[in-house]
Amino acid sequence: MTAFTVLIPARLSSSRLPGKALADIHGKPMVVRVAEQARKSAAERVVVATDHADIAAECEAHGVEVVMTAATHESGTTRLAEAAAALKLPAHTIVVNVQGDEPLIDPQLINRTAEVLVENNVQMATAAHEIHDFDEFANPNVVKVVLDKNRNALYFSRAMMPFPRDPMREGRRELPAQAAPMRHIGIYAYRAGFLQRYAEMAVSPLENIESLEQLRVLWHGHQIAVDIAAEAPAAGVDTQEDLDRVREVFQTSVK
Repeated sequence: MTAFTVLIPARLSSSRLPGKALADIHGKPMVVRVAEQARKSAAERVVVATDHADIAAECEAHGVEVVMTAATHESGTTRLAEAAAALKLPAHTIVVNVQGDEPLIDPQLINRTAEVLVENNVQMATAAHEIHDFDEFANPNVVKVVLDKNRNALYFSRAMMPFPRDPMREGRRELPAQAAPMRHIGIYAYRAGFLQRYAEMAVSPLENIESLEQLRVLWHGHQIAVDIAAEAPAAGVDTQEDLDRVREVFQTSVK
């Protein structure tokens, strides 16, 4: 199994669910639940990277390693670049970015993302799964990714892609017939050295337009390998409804 470190970016501010990193889930803050889930993977080390003292205090109280970072980061990736430098991770270290609002993330998905980075010898790896519902396909909050024949990302977008021209022209709600659309899963793997290079790259106009940080990597000519998951992972927490659903899962499963 590939050796790797999990870094979890966590900030307190959230437009749709304020303070969600510290939201209680069956007696523990969400960010702690995420770290505990990540520990079920093959990661050698799991560290939370945060900009808020309250998050750091809760992590320390629950035995979760934490590193403080600046409050000025525009993305989780630049936050992890600072964290990796602060932790003095060697440039070759594989880092898996697990989002701080994914308390139900599958540990095997974490493992697989690290493996895909190594297998494809690329600068970055991520994951996706097929979309089978048109409403999901049309939803701008669902990020889509188009792949080349080697399963490297060609582009990520909130728009419908590949766009089914003929059905849409005729007013039919159909998914592309020849290439199933792919929903991007928000998990990334990279080496610590590339994280530092990412932080030094100029922000791309596409990244600003779509509000998708991974587009910076494609803009600057680097490959992103994409693993196709067999099924959709458990959804993360963006809203109060999401949080209520996750709480119900823990209520029935955690002893």
